Parts: sequence; C-alpha cells; structure tokens
Amino acid sequence: MITNRIKEYRARYDMKQEDLANLVGVRRETIGNLEKGRYNPSLALAWKIAAVFQVPIEDIFTVT
Repeated sequence: MITNRIKEYRARYDMKQEDLANLVGVRRETIGNLEKGRYNPSLALAWKIAAVFQVPIEDIFTVT
C-alpha cells in the first residue's frame, strides 16, 4: 500500500485540491481519492506532484 502526505503539503502551500489537480493535469476528485488512499498514483503522476512541491517523491509517497 502507498501512503501519502499530499494533504499536508497542500496545507503548507495553502493550496486547494483543485489547484493541485490543475497543476498536474488531473481532476480534483483524483487528488481527493489519492489523499484518502483510494487510489495509487502512476509514477508519472507521483513525479508531477513531487515536482509541484519541489521535493523528492519519497517525501510525499511511502510504500508500507
């Protein structure tokens, strides 16, 4: 299972789910599902999300 800290990073940047979704090219619902653990991102999407926050993928996503 992959856990993530997307919500935490969005809060740091004062960013809404919709804002992040627009930046990475997905729907807002996708970000919500990622945050709730209902969906595991593709490597490409994980890379884009990490790039938005300018951190390594491992800072946001963890395999448990």
